[in-house]
Amino acid sequence: MHRIGFISDTHGLLRPEVTEILQTCDVIFHAGDIDRQDILDKLKTLKPLYVVRGNADKEWAKSLPVELTVELFGHRFYMIHNKKEISAEADKADFIVYGHSHKYSHEEKGGQIWLNPGSCGKRRFTLPITMALVEIEEDGRCRIVRKDIAGEKGVSFNDGSIDRAAAVRAVIKEFDRGRPLEDIASKCGISYELTEQICRMYSTHPGIDVDGILNRITK
Repeated sequence: MHRIGFISDTHGLLRPEVTEILQTCDVIFHAGDIDRQDILDKLKTLKPLYVVRGNADKEWAKSLPVELTVELFGHRFYMIHNKKEISAEADKADFIVYGHSHKYSHEEKGGQIWLNPGSCGKRRFTLPITMALVEIEEDGRCRIVRKDIAGEKGVSFNDGSIDRAAAVRAVIKEFDRGRPLEDIASKCGISYELTEQICRMYSTHPGIDVDGILNRITK
């Protein structure tokens, strides 16, 4: 299996947790807004690096491409910082990778995977700190894994906008299907830690219901 690490919008901050994950990858992609040359220098010591220039990358980054296309492990990857600036070069890509918004997203459109790994650098407003992995099997099958960083992981039960009971029911449903915890967290839109707590409570307390889980987790 091949593993590719996707990051974006580090804005001068390369977190130790991100470095640790990237060391497990074969290749690294950075979708721009790097902020400083020393961030690139550090990334280059980890694994082969592909990078594009972001809108916040000024004079020092003039030599970096605005967009690039790379073929790796049987797939074609197109990368640019701002999705609004995508060119016709993306038309034949299997993966379209971008950043800029600081919001994690991945979806399939017209046979292509559109992936924004979010920001794993400095926090913007209350957005989570994220990156992405693409794992490619020898037969070409791909799995996209969202990674939440540094305990600042998406929506938690402290967020008043979340329907707690609905979140627990959704997690239990996906857990019963045998899905990995990272996939459950991403699909349900909640933090990995919260997902882990719900699944642990559900699996270690036979017969526990939604209210029982909520009572234990929120104490």
